[in-house]
This record gives sequence, C-alpha cells and structure tokens, in this order.
Amino acid sequence: MDLENRLRQLETLITVSGMVNSSLEPWEIRERTIKAATRLLDAEAGSLLLIDHESGELFFEVAVGGSESRIKEVRLKAGQGIAGWVAEKGEPVIIHDVRSDPRFFKGADEKTEFVTKNIICVPVKAKDKILGVLEAINKREGRFDKGDLEVFIALANQVAIAIENSNLYQELKEAFYGIAEALAETIEMRDPYTGGHTRRVMNYSLSIGMEIGLSKEALEKLKLSAILHDIGKIGIRDDILLKKGRLDPDEFEKMCMHPGYGAEILDHIKQLKYVIPGVRSHHEKYNGKGYPDHLMGEEIPVIARIIAVADSFDAMTTNRPYRNALSREEAFKELCDNKGIQFDANVVEAFLKVYKEME
Repeated sequence: MDLENRLRQLETLITVSGMVNSSLEPWEIRERTIKAATRLLDAEAGSLLLIDHESGELFFEVAVGGSESRIKEVRLKAGQGIAGWVAEKGEPVIIHDVRSDPRFFKGADEKTEFVTKNIICVPVKAKDKILGVLEAINKREGRFDKGDLEVFIALANQVAIAIENSNLYQELKEAFYGIAEALAETIEMRDPYTGGHTRRVMNYSLSIGMEIGLSKEALEKLKLSAILHDIGKIGIRDDILLKKGRLDPDEFEKMCMHPGYGAEILDHIKQLKYVIPGVRSHHEKYNGKGYPDHLMGEEIPVIARIIAVADSFDAMTTNRPYRNALSREEAFKELCDNKGIQFDANVVEAFLKVYKEME
C-alpha cells in the first residue's frame, strides 16, 4: 500500500475517532463510520451487523451501497454465513472469492439482487464481548489486503466504543427518566384525584410535539419538562393543594407560586436546568394574563405552550372534589374557545388532530 493511501486511511481514522467522542446521535456516528469505511477501502458496499442478544441473530444495523432497505430485512442465525462465522469465532477474514467459500450465505444476495464477489469482515468487540461485525464488500480495484484489514480492525474498535457509549448513555437516560417519573408520582400521591396525570400530560405533549415537527432534541426536553411540570407543588401546603372546594383569592395566589417553586428546585440541579422554561411557564397564557411572568404569545417557550394545552385538557377531563370531569367534546370546545386567549392556536389544532388519531 502506497504512502498516499496510508495517510488517507490515517486521516479517516482520526475523523471517525472524533465522531465517536462528539455529541452526534449514535445512529449518525454508525452511519458515517460505515460510509467512511466503505469509501476508504474502495468497496461497493459496507455494513454493520449487530447481535440481537435475545435471539442470538445478526441484524443489519447500517448498510450502505446495494439495496439498503431490503438488506435490513435479512437476519442471520448464529454462525450463519461469513458474518455469522466471524461473530461466532471472533476472528477477522478476507475472502477473495466468496462463491468458493462454504460459509457464504446466498440468501442476502438473493433478497437484494446484489452480487457479492469478495469480502472483508471483522468482529466488533468491546471488552472481549462480541457486539457484531463490520464488513466491506467488493473491492473496486485490486484485492483486499493486510493493510485494509489493519485499518478495518481499527475502525471496528472505534465502532465498538461508539456502541458501548450509546448503550451506557441509553441506560443512564432510562434511569434518569425513571427517577423523574418516580418523583412526579410521589407528588401525585398527595392528591388522589390526579393519579396518572403526569404520564397523560407527557403522552399528550409528545404527540403534539411530533405533530408540529419538533426536533428529536426538543422532544427529549419536552418529555422531561412534562414529567416535571408540577414538581413545584411539593412546596404547596396540603390544605391548599387538597382543598375540596374552590380556592379563595389568597389560596389561589399561593397555588400560583408552584411553577416558580419548580424552577427554583430545578435550578439547583445542573443536569435539569434545560427543563426550567417548560416548568416555569406552563401556566402562562397566550394573551399575557397567565403566571408567574405574564409572558405573551411567542414569548412563552413552545415547550410550555404545548404542556399548557396537554395539562389543561387532562385537568378538564379529570374529576375534582369541587366539580365533575368535562366530557372530551366539552374540553375540546374549551380549548377551541380559548385559542389565542389562553392557548397557542397552532398547538390546540395539533392536539385536536393527534387526539382524534389516537382514538
């Protein structure tokens, strides 16, 4: 291998290493890595197969070149095909003529109408645990060689790090959401009339967010903001929170402090500061007559505008000590009558659309 190719491979490895340690989404890191690997080895196609640890099968997580959508329908049993053998043995292979290799699985080519001629395939390992395999197919010029193998193994190691980081992040995120939900449910337990309120508000909010096209990052913020939107009620006395009649003006003023309390609580937790806008502002009104800051229109964060509709609908359709629940149709009418007054009209329209689709 000439010096120019070596330098090109080294540059790609450095780029991939940077991606692994970046803030990119895990799927994006994997896809970019496979594309880079396929280009670098001058191959027609490349793929990352991961092990489904429940079934033991290999599935195509990322595929570039060939028929990408159809190849993702293929699953390999443990030990099946060249990829299955590499995953089972944990050893890399270069095969110059797959038709002469008894391990070759024709099913993938038959499914995709792609013609595999030669292949380089290496295990993706993390701490001696096989996570899957990385493969490049059909060298455009010449043959796969030891230099290609060295680079491919190094790339597979970077992919393994990315997968492990992704798995750890997912576990931490799930634990984080679990703790947040448990905290919200603990607050709900003070008021038997609000059982399940947090989960319903979260589900309504996410449905609205997806309908209006929020980014994945914004949906994550929305989810946690909705879970924690009433955390400030921990600072409201029981005689006010659980009062069986309507609140008098003084009591209502104290109840209006719960969004501010919630923001103060979250301000002490560095990892949760980003949900403060949704928590603090979910009782603001579109006409500026809400609380605590009397924000108006689009001054109100979009996440808070979404939670406001979801929260109000659930409150209206839930029995309270001082009134019976409204029917869905009555609650829909209240939302519509208050478009541009209490609620963002676009958010109301999105909610009505997705709610009817959920039925």
